[in-house]
Amino acid sequence: MRPFAFVLALIPLTILLAGAAERACAAEIPSSWAWEWKNTDFERSAVDFKEIQSGGPPKDGIPAIDRPNIAPLAEIADLPNSEPVISVFLNGEMRAYPVRILIWHEIVNDTLGGVPIAVTFCPLCNSAVVFDRRVNGRVLDFGTTGKLRNSNLVMYDRQTESWWQQFVGEAIVGELTGTLLTALPVRVESFARFKQRVAGGTGDSGDSGATVLVPNRGSGRSYGINPYANYDSAARPFLYRGEMPANIAPLARVVVVGKEAWSLALVRDKGRLEQGDLVISWEPGQNSALDASVIARGRDIGNVVVQRRTGNGGNGGDSLEDAVHDISFAFAFHAFDPDSVIHTAAD
Repeated sequence: MRPFAFVLALIPLTILLAGAAERACAAEIPSSWAWEWKNTDFERSAVDFKEIQSGGPPKDGIPAIDRPNIAPLAEIADLPNSEPVISVFLNGEMRAYPVRILIWHEIVNDTLGGVPIAVTFCPLCNSAVVFDRRVNGRVLDFGTTGKLRNSNLVMYDRQTESWWQQFVGEAIVGELTGTLLTALPVRVESFARFKQRVAGGTGDSGDSGATVLVPNRGSGRSYGINPYANYDSAARPFLYRGEMPANIAPLARVVVVGKEAWSLALVRDKGRLEQGDLVISWEPGQNSALDASVIARGRDIGNVVVQRRTGNGGNGGDSLEDAVHDISFAFAFHAFDPDSVIHTAAD
């Protein structure tokens, strides 16, 4: 399958022309925005509108999941062990969100452990981030705008129709401009490793109450198929016009912690990296979701765990707790943090 063939096939000529018109605009609001986004306050913005372009689909053209279908872990028999899941452990509850579903929907509005969360995945940046949906005492619900900035998903909340940058969790247009969502410490790991953690196989306590997101009936999506075949080996990102990082391939994966990043190749070669209280480790056994056309056949990119020492291990020792991080493409980290460091094997 040619890279992006599936995605481009979904984009009618009229939408492509509208996207080109948006890219040509200066500070004024494109007429298509005003028509489609009647409740968005375009007087408030943290970015130049010229930086935002159409990704092809219209508002909610990539449908978020608002009523997630959840099944007990013990009932899951059709998810390959090596496929990636976004695993969330909150207040004693454990849930896996298969990337094979997120790649088609990009957002799941859910509640876990009493916390309203938005599980998000931007395939074009390989960015998987889970946010607390509470802002100023109000619970927000998120959908897709159909827009991109730096090739990254621009979300919107249905309460104010403010636009949010998925990579950083910040409102960039609308009433809530400048507001930041709280990112939660989660892992992207193989389904096998999630099951091991639930069973306590890696030292974490768990119980039989773990659950997994499963497809809603009648969704019409080909779950398990990668519509972005060969994307993570492409020479350039899709619909990205910004500067590329100097010391690493733009679509190389990097482990992002705050304003610093380490190439996945470096973490893989070392097996374990320690910097201050930060501990980053790697083990094999997870398919890339953005390689082969069938996710389960994707090359092994391994599992990354990012933790911090807490000093609460007892007897003067340290314990480790998961840290907020992301495993994204290098170009995306560079686009949003151009002055920050990407450590590579060549350092």
